Amino acid sequence: MVHYTEVQLAHGGGGRLMRELIRGLFLPVFSRRLALTAELPLGSHDSAVFSIPGARLAITTDGYVVRPLFFPGGDIGRLAVFGTVNDLAVSGAEPIALAAAFILEEGFPMRDLERVVMSMQEAAEMAGVSIVTGDTKVVDKGKGDGVFITTTGVGLLASRVVVGPHRVQPGDAVVVSGDLGRHGIAILSVREGLEFQGTIESDCAPLHAHVKALLHQGVDVRCLRDLTRGGLAAALNEIAAEARLGIVLEESAIPVSQEVSAACELLGLDPLYVACEGRLVAFVAAKDAERAQAILRELPGGHQAAIIGRCVSDHPGVVVARGPWGTDRIVDLLSGEQMPRIC
Repeated sequence: MVHYTEVQLAHGGGGRLMRELIRGLFLPVFSRRLALTAELPLGSHDSAVFSIPGARLAITTDGYVVRPLFFPGGDIGRLAVFGTVNDLAVSGAEPIALAAAFILEEGFPMRDLERVVMSMQEAAEMAGVSIVTGDTKVVDKGKGDGVFITTTGVGLLASRVVVGPHRVQPGDAVVVSGDLGRHGIAILSVREGLEFQGTIESDCAPLHAHVKALLHQGVDVRCLRDLTRGGLAAALNEIAAEARLGIVLEESAIPVSQEVSAACELLGLDPLYVACEGRLVAFVAAKDAERAQAILRELPGGHQAAIIGRCVSDHPGVVVARGPWGTDRIVDLLSGEQMPRIC
């Protein structure tokens, strides 16, 4: 049930209100009849995984409305490709094709559109996918915000690959693939004209190679999530709730760069809630934790991969962060959002 009479910005922020919107409106309507058999409950992941005769498919779709369109380390085109590829990757799928729809505002500079399109193609080549179809619409001047992009992706899963919260067990290790919070702070610094010591660049990058390396090298991967809206905190809360387990984090083990940490302290933000666009969290069997960390550290952007916590049978559905002095705090979902329009 949705408790608001009007849509709020926070309904798109990855926190409590977004979960309420999905579970209170979209899921009850859209799950009434499925033409295909979904392997996981609808809405349990950014990608839906289906079995059809002779293949297992993952499909995902996402809209990109980031402001500004160009930011340190990326732009809306790069974000649209990598964001969709990453949603497929963390379902365990090998991305194979994308579709892209553009909503353009009348008067948008053609040179900027060309820059976005070229960036999308470069990103697609990096991710090993093709953009095979799409659509274009133009709205009146003042009725849009330059350009919005929606991308839909399809991927293939091997028959043996099964990842999801239902596989998470007490004792499993929580591993992140790199340092946190770069994307959100990069967006905020440009949008608000803030200057920090040194340029903070977005971590916008594809994650399919990271997932492939973990799976192909035999790591017992239970569950994966990319850390976008709501950051690490949102991803862990979703998994803890669905797995009906508790999660204990060691705050001192969570990698955050000095630049991002200083910016968050200055702005009153918690880096656990700040969005990434090229980082994932992996739940792996405890016996494979150090090997998973070592594998990720050999990949682009992964030199700070770290084991940051574990799953416990205590306090199911609750994420706890343990500070350096042994004090615990609950890492809950935010009702609103720290920064709108980050993707």
